[in-house]
Amino acid sequence: MFEGQPQAELDKLIKGHPEFKQLYQRHKELDKKVLDAELGVLPIDETTLSQMKREKLAAKDRLTRLYDQLKH
Repeated sequence: MFEGQPQAELDKLIKGHPEFKQLYQRHKELDKKVLDAELGVLPIDETTLSQMKREKLAAKDRLTRLYDQLKH
């Protein structure tokens, strides 16, 4: 996520905005869990996986909106 964006800019947002930091960390955590579940490393049911994917997408959408607001 945020490919092509300067890492220094992301670090500044993570350090300076608690909501952005929390969402960014949650998205990373969900991304790892979803990947592990899809690879079969993390045994979870389809309903839980679907919920995790929806939460991950919601976090990404909110992060994108926050990024655009804070950047301008």
